[in-house]
Amino acid sequence: MNVEHEINLLVEEMQRLGTTGADGKLSVKFGVLFQDDRCANLFEALVGTLKAAKRRKIVTYEGELLLQGVHDDVEIILLQN
Repeated sequence: MNVEHEINLLVEEMQRLGTTGADGKLSVKFGVLFQDDRCANLFEALVGTLKAAKRRKIVTYEGELLLQGVHDDVEIILLQN
């Protein structure tokens, strides 16, 4: 799969699993994405897809590398659809 396609899938999954905050931006916790069965089947490397989306300013989150368990509560915010 190419990176653009994976990022588009990530945006779709964030829209499915996320919630809209008071600021009007959609966000989802890393743990929710990581533990979702559909996401587990879609993404071979969820962290790599998130990193690529962050570099393209499609999503933002604190830190550079997200790890299961340690970063489950980190909010991933969708900047553009």
